[in-house]
Formats: sequence, C-alpha cells, structure tokens
Amino acid sequence: MPPTSDRNLTPTPLEVESMACVLEGQHGFFAAGVAEFFATYHAIAGDCERSEMWTSVAHSIRDRETARIALR
Repeated sequence: MPPTSDRNLTPTPLEVESMACVLEGQHGFFAAGVAEFFATYHAIAGDCERSEMWTSVAHSIRDRETARIALR
C-alpha cells in the first residue's frame, strides 16, 4: 500500500453526506460543532486533508439545518 501522502484522500460527496448523517444521528444539535472540533484538531495536528474533510462535513450539516429551518 502506498504511503498516505501518495493516496487521494478526498472524500466523495456521498461519503461527506454519510458522515454528516451519522454525526446528526449521534450528536443531534451538536453535530456541526463536533465536525468543527475534528476539523480544528486535524488542522492543529498538521493534517490539512482530514481538516478539510471535516470542514466539508460541518458545512453539509449546516446546509441541512438551514434547509430544515426554511421548510418551517
């Protein structure tokens, strides 16, 4: 298996949405905050790819929250 730096770790939109669903199911209202925590943790650790992935998950959760509120 090639080193991590040689592999493309960019998640697909389906993977991002799946992770958003899991976080919402486990953490409810706090799901976006949990994703942002992981994004910050990985950014501080120097893992930009994982940080960007978790940021995408947080954005997905926020977009879903906005859509739900707009439907009310």
